[in-house]
Amino acid sequence: MLSRFQQFSFVISEINRHIQKIERDEMIKYGCKGAFAQYLVALLSHPEGLTAARLCELCDKDKAAVSRIVSEMQEKGLVIRSRENARTYNALIQLTNEGRKAAEHVCLKARAAVKAVGSVMSDEERRVLYSLLDTIAGELQKLSDEGIPDEN
Repeated sequence: MLSRFQQFSFVISEINRHIQKIERDEMIKYGCKGAFAQYLVALLSHPEGLTAARLCELCDKDKAAVSRIVSEMQEKGLVIRSRENARTYNALIQLTNEGRKAAEHVCLKARAAVKAVGSVMSDEERRVLYSLLDTIAGELQKLSDEGIPDEN
């Protein structure tokens, strides 16, 4: 029998694995990596553009990962960097028309996936699920920041 920790971590890992596969399957249509999806959606939500630093925060990725993905997206013509010294960490990153199309595609597919998954639960079940997930995330953040207390 699995412990509560094993069951929880296995289910969360499985959900993440399926999300990553869906992202890969959709982004391949644009000749891109699945990892681009999260960045494209973040940039679509900020048409004025974002700095790499802000993308790090929004996508919860480190500076090296963001720099690498943004460079790849720029090479593929999905984003542009503006301002002087456009290669710097503080340059504003914006979607190109092609990037906007890819981001809108990702959002459309994400809405369809959420609708399909959500059809198996009521509005109340969904509300409770998200509330519990927020609670769990908050408690895990506290433990990761403060450490796990020793058991007596």
